[in-house]
Amino acid sequence: MSAAWARGAGRTVAGAVLTALLAGGCAGPQQPALPASAQARSDLIKAAQQVLVDRCMTTRGTADPAASQEDALFGTDPAELEVTLATGHTVRTHTDGCLAQAHRYLYGDQARWFRAEVTVNNLRPEAQARLKQDPRYRAALARRAACSEGDTRCARESGLDDLRARLEPARLRAVRAAHREDIATYERLRDRALHRAARLLAGRPTPHQKGPAPS
Repeated sequence: MSAAWARGAGRTVAGAVLTALLAGGCAGPQQPALPASAQARSDLIKAAQQVLVDRCMTTRGTADPAASQEDALFGTDPAELEVTLATGHTVRTHTDGCLAQAHRYLYGDQARWFRAEVTVNNLRPEAQARLKQDPRYRAALARRAACSEGDTRCARESGLDDLRARLEPARLRAVRAAHREDIATYERLRDRALHRAARLLAGRPTPHQKGPAPS
């Protein structure tokens, strides 16, 4: 992802979000009204993140014109934070890039947010990994694997899809229960980011209003 593309995409989202915010008015002098839908709230956080990244990239580009945009955005190796999931996969990220700086502003604690976000985003893969421990599921997988490519009847008769539909919800509930603290942290930090994003973007002109261009 290039920095130029990210800036363009971010400003498009920012314009739409700001239009909705300004149309809805403010709840008070300290806290603007928040979008109602989950998608609009996600868009608001993304728009604020892009504003912060743009500012940071501009500052770093001015300070060191020869620096790599990718390094400025994502940070330089080695990655300082990592989370090893129950599936065995390890996810890493940096703390010295503009994206990390934006996350610290929005979420307050980048390390806690990273751990919570990675964990919550991988609840279903963890449930699926638990599902593979069930002998009935492993047997269905073996039957499916024995089917010729394109043999939809064989695939259906393996029973894999029906078994997955029956067993996976319970595994997912168990995984969510095991990670209730991570989920609570994720929701708490996202709520913080939402409010900080709303304050950051409040009063910024939309493309239909006169005013200085967003920095």
